[in-house]
Amino acid sequence: MVAQVGFILVSFADNIMVGRYTTESLAASSFVVNLFNVVILCAMGFSYGLTPLIGALFGQKRSGAIGLTLRAGLIANVVVGVILSAVMLALYFFIDRMGQPEELLPLIKPFFLIYLAGLVPMTVFNAFTQWSYAIKNTSMPMWILLGCNALNIAGNYALIYGHWGFPELGLTGAGLSTLAARVLAPAAIVAVFFCRRAYGEYREAFLRGGPIPEGMMGRVVRTSWPVALQMTFETGAFSLCAVFAGWLGTIPLAAFQIVLVVGTLGFCIYYSVGTAIAVLTANEAGRGLGPNCRRPAIDGYFVMLFFMCLSSLAFVLFARPLMGLFTEDERVLSLAVSLLFPLVLYQLGDATQITFANALRGTARVMPMLWIAFVSYVLVGLPSTWLLAFPAGLGVYGIELSFSVSLFLAGGLFLATFLRVTRATRGAGVKGER
Repeated sequence: MVAQVGFILVSFADNIMVGRYTTESLAASSFVVNLFNVVILCAMGFSYGLTPLIGALFGQKRSGAIGLTLRAGLIANVVVGVILSAVMLALYFFIDRMGQPEELLPLIKPFFLIYLAGLVPMTVFNAFTQWSYAIKNTSMPMWILLGCNALNIAGNYALIYGHWGFPELGLTGAGLSTLAARVLAPAAIVAVFFCRRAYGEYREAFLRGGPIPEGMMGRVVRTSWPVALQMTFETGAFSLCAVFAGWLGTIPLAAFQIVLVVGTLGFCIYYSVGTAIAVLTANEAGRGLGPNCRRPAIDGYFVMLFFMCLSSLAFVLFARPLMGLFTEDERVLSLAVSLLFPLVLYQLGDATQITFANALRGTARVMPMLWIAFVSYVLVGLPSTWLLAFPAGLGVYGIELSFSVSLFLAGGLFLATFLRVTRATRGAGVKGER
């Protein structure tokens, strides 16, 4: 949770510094970041497939198998990173045709390419992070992320505004600072893995464990890609909302970005609890205790609801001061504050779907996640967004309101599926996706 909050604080710092530089920079950043969120969350979701596999092996105390699984997972994640980078590079040549304000394009294009350069290094960090989480060592990635976050904030201060003798680069400077942090993070976690004595058994199997056993790469991919696509559908739907907001103009796009960033303060807490639920569920499943897989999910949901209430209360009490950190433009601020109700409304749906999506991920029965996400975010969510924003005439308010539609639907479907799967796996361990 500390790592996630640190990550969000950096996102806050990025948007505060960029927003106070110019409103145009904030709007351009919103467009690029929301486009990349699709592939970043896809890559992150793909790495999440390692959690149930390594978590189950950890519950069985099979250190050598963990090292081999990590090696297979690292290869698979880097390949996915290269493929996603190629997709985004192709998309770069169509930016002019996405209906964004003309004055933003000179800012969008260089920022896009800098963001692209950090994608593959992120996949390396993702793989090692999920290994560390699955063996219940959550503190090591936390310290690395906090250190890189501090570097990112310092780099923003130097490169956006031109302090400490550096050139004033504005939004491009923010991109360069983020890229430096995204390269340093995987370098640091790889160094820890190879140098720390406590990881010797994992390291030995990773380096000298022979060829990857037949079928292991297949298990990693089969467990990973449904989670990746689930997160792609979810993030893609929300990121397309940024495109819709851009159709409404620079001011709505900037206000949309502020509310989205403020909302991630709750999301990051929910996802940290969700990660714990996935790890503990995987540990239980690895011991062949199917019915006990429900306990981490149910207990975790109460924890999740507690934090959801805290987040919502913070949004209600401090909406204007929080949102005022990002801009001095009164037009943007007034519009952002008017979106408070839909922001608070979707917190319960977000907390619920994160809880039971991660519980389902921990069982390694991940195939249902694919159709649930497709139905909730693509078949229902996107049409709801368009209808509320344009035919209903609610504009950016309708865009934010539509988040609740897809999140509550996904949460209910994930819950029902998790209860069915754990009932079906009574007395059995994790054997793969169903």
